[in-house]
Amino acid sequence: MTALLTALQVATTSSPTVEALPEEAVSAAAAVAPAAAGNSLNLLSLVLHASIPVQLVMLLLLFGSVASWVIIFRKKRVLDRAAREADTFEERFWSGAELSKLYAGSTERNRDIGGLEAIFEAGFREFGRLRQRRGADSRMQLEGAQRAMRATGSREIDGLEHNLEFLANVGSISPYVGLFGTVWGIMISFQGLANMKEATIATVAPGISEALVATAMGLFAAIPAVWAYNRFATKVERLSVRYDAFSEEFSSILQRQANLDEQ
Repeated sequence: MTALLTALQVATTSSPTVEALPEEAVSAAAAVAPAAAGNSLNLLSLVLHASIPVQLVMLLLLFGSVASWVIIFRKKRVLDRAAREADTFEERFWSGAELSKLYAGSTERNRDIGGLEAIFEAGFREFGRLRQRRGADSRMQLEGAQRAMRATGSREIDGLEHNLEFLANVGSISPYVGLFGTVWGIMISFQGLANMKEATIATVAPGISEALVATAMGLFAAIPAVWAYNRFATKVERLSVRYDAFSEEFSSILQRQANLDEQ
């Protein structure tokens, strides 16, 4: 019993000893600390350290994205203005104003007209020109006015569709261009492993990350372009239907006018 009490007293009075960590564990912990601190994604560093072909792909995608956004803002302004001008002219046209007064207002100098007003001006001008010709019956007058309105309407729609093809091309091609840059970057990364005896994920990861940026940029350029193309194409189609409907209604008015002239 005395021996047991003596052993307990020695254990409580003696200080505990701490075993030192091996040098390998200390060096591993020191290496993990900066790696954990640098886990944040640095896109600029990835772009700058990418290979030359991948950088060229990124530059091409950046140009396509910037050009797409410029076209998007300009096209939105053009289509919104065309819709407002169509609303304004239709309000004046169906308010009961005389056609001659509307035509005089459309042909004023230093006044740029478009849309429905340009279609009206072309049809009424051709109709008036044929009315002054001898031997031109009502059918010839109406057909001439319709041809003039169709030609003007086609030019107006062509102007509204300008640069929409570029948006469609960017939206459809950019993902494949970005994928090409990614494939090329991964090929370069695996090619660099040929001279290494031991390859780890830490060796391949930087090159693959640089390559995947090209795919991300391709999607960044394609998604807004596809969305804008679909939206603007729908607006152009609606304006085209609106122009055609106005041409038909105006043709009916001109036909009644031509019949009255023959009586």
